[in-house]
Amino acid sequence: MAKRHLLLVTTCLWALSCALLLHASSDGFLRVNLNKKRLDKEDLTAAKLAQQGNRLLKTGSSDSDPVPLVDYLNTQYYGVIGLGSPPQNFTAIFDTGSSNLWVPSAKCYFSIACYLHSRYNSKKSSSYKADGETCKITYGSGAISGFFSKDNVLVGDLVVKNQKFIEATRETSVTFIIGKFDGILGLGYPEISVGKAPPIWQSMQEQELLADDVFSFWLNRDPDASSGGELVFGGMDPKHYKGDHTYVPVSRKGYWQFNMGDLLIDGHSTGFCAKGCAAIVDSGTSLLAGPTAIVAQVNHAIGAEGIISTECKEVVSEYGEMILNLLIAQTDPQKVCSQVGLCMFDGKRSVSNGIESVVDKENLGSDAMCSVCEMAVVWIENQLRENKTKELILNYANQLCERLPSPNGESTVSCHQISKMPNLAFTIANKTFILTPEQYIVKLEQGGQTVCISGFMAFDIPPPRGPLWILGDVFMGAYHTVFDFGKDRIGFAKSA
Repeated sequence: MAKRHLLLVTTCLWALSCALLLHASSDGFLRVNLNKKRLDKEDLTAAKLAQQGNRLLKTGSSDSDPVPLVDYLNTQYYGVIGLGSPPQNFTAIFDTGSSNLWVPSAKCYFSIACYLHSRYNSKKSSSYKADGETCKITYGSGAISGFFSKDNVLVGDLVVKNQKFIEATRETSVTFIIGKFDGILGLGYPEISVGKAPPIWQSMQEQELLADDVFSFWLNRDPDASSGGELVFGGMDPKHYKGDHTYVPVSRKGYWQFNMGDLLIDGHSTGFCAKGCAAIVDSGTSLLAGPTAIVAQVNHAIGAEGIISTECKEVVSEYGEMILNLLIAQTDPQKVCSQVGLCMFDGKRSVSNGIESVVDKENLGSDAMCSVCEMAVVWIENQLRENKTKELILNYANQLCERLPSPNGESTVSCHQISKMPNLAFTIANKTFILTPEQYIVKLEQGGQTVCISGFMAFDIPPPRGPLWILGDVFMGAYHTVFDFGKDRIGFAKSA
């Protein structure tokens, strides 16, 4: 499955003026000072468009080797790298959800995006080595294509020699035209690398450039702070986290994927991931993306306004009592929807022909009715655990139908109610990682007024790959994150 189809990536391209001031401080870090303006509605629209395409990351400085970070309003962070000898500078997104390094090529003649960004010229580099293998990376809303080359890459103070990268000769997405970045530097595993090009951290490891086989992110979510954050290769800066990191093993190489447990709303289970879900930590995703069945419950708890789903209410009205009775009779929840006739059963769970998020369709067909039924089972089962009456249970399910996220994914909330919203918590390694309303609500500007949106977006992936959560920058901003490729594990600690 194509990476960009798996991940909802919000590449937010903010129109802000950034002064990128790189300097080496006394502790050995390279830091970036940022000028910011507040996020507006047009930026969100650009983000939705880009989210269908590639994902953009945020990174910063490093302990052994610091990388400069520019923060586009808590949504897009990028840093500066150098390619060639002498270095040709590029702004790059440091993306844990991909593994290739690519920049526009001087040989890109027919794409507008190339002319609006820095382009790599191999003739100006004494360390350039030809490769020539052609390649293409396809995203949800476009693609880049080009050919591989090899050259030295300057990342912070580190020079990675003979790194294989892509010279992009064609960029077919508006994301690349309006993006504030030139290219992407992938930090995922080599398993998802196009052309088997080693990710930059693997080259650093092989060339023994790092004190430790890790890199770590600190994302500064303070909109008034001068620093956007830090990316540290070879270690972690103790000034940017509190206490010890909680580590969880990588469950599937490619993305930085691990197994997580339930999502709690004010300490109460949402049910869907109680027996476990897969999760990906993705610096290239701005928000949190997860199963619609859970996002609808979050929206209900925080008063988010989404679309009213007629089909959802139809399922609850016609089949809700039947679903309730089957669950009371101890029917396997995975078989309930097949027994009411809305899904088929494949021997393991209810399935439809190509399950998709119910909010992704303009005209909901049988597949969506199956998906709605599966959500209703989760909602009703949760209420049964609370010993609610039939009337209250079905009324609650109807309310959740009204809280389904909009087709574009975002749901608005009242900015005045943030202080009254519940804490949410992800269960990771049997520990709870709390997000406060101030951490999971995103503020933006519209017509001179502040608008608030939920940091949760609907994203449905069927088994065996899903259910799947994507923990983007909303989560990484709250928790300092360590990517340990030496021990294949991920660590989280409260950001300082």
